[in-house]
Amino acid sequence: MKISIITASFNSAATIRDTIVSVLAQDYGDIEYIIVDGASTDNTLAIVNEYAGKIAHITSEKDGGIYYALNKGISYAHGDVVAFLHADDVYARSGIISAVMKTFESRGCDAVYGDLQYVDRIDTNKVVRNWKSGEYRENIFCKGWMPPHPSFFLKKSCYVKYGSFNTTFQTAADYELMLRMLHKNHVSVAYLPEVIVKMRMGGVSNKTFANRLKANREDKRAWYVNGLRPGLFTLYRKPLSKIGQYFG
Repeated sequence: MKISIITASFNSAATIRDTIVSVLAQDYGDIEYIIVDGASTDNTLAIVNEYAGKIAHITSEKDGGIYYALNKGISYAHGDVVAFLHADDVYARSGIISAVMKTFESRGCDAVYGDLQYVDRIDTNKVVRNWKSGEYRENIFCKGWMPPHPSFFLKKSCYVKYGSFNTTFQTAADYELMLRMLHKNHVSVAYLPEVIVKMRMGGVSNKTFANRLKANREDKRAWYVNGLRPGLFTLYRKPLSKIGQYFG
């Protein structure tokens, strides 16, 4: 099977080389790498173009934000499986994609997810948080659970059947998409219990308390746009579940 890996970037010159190198270092033989840039004004494109011969598709133009860019990447993707690696992130080791694709084949599933480490922005060997996803169970979203989106791999056919990112969301379109795929439409899924991605700290939704409140409102809307109702404490348990990541 072919996998399409999509990186969305905007003024990412400080980190995108690490991202690109981590993709090109993967030992899986059938990777289509796509970079969707939002018309960066720094040195991002110059760095990207250094690797142009090894990247299947590069585009750079203004867009409506990261979820627009990811949807654009999906439209370009020819792979059986679609993955996202943001311009701040790297794969944990060179055999990650091989392990993911082996899981797809052995389990016959539509989606695979794993674990994630938040790391220091400068020293990516310094782990700040460990996000251990655990096994998916029916209705576990009602308990505030979600997998880390950069570790979430989904067959292209599911995007065709159930839709891509809902761009009316500013910070929670990844949550809404996974809720729609797993909880609402019950796509078959397998858990790969290892660190898939190292993510640099500094996510938009968690930078301030006001942003966290905004993200919580978007989480609630994610349920209602899908005709679903969260549990009584679902939206409180979701942020509280992250506390343990600092001690794992």
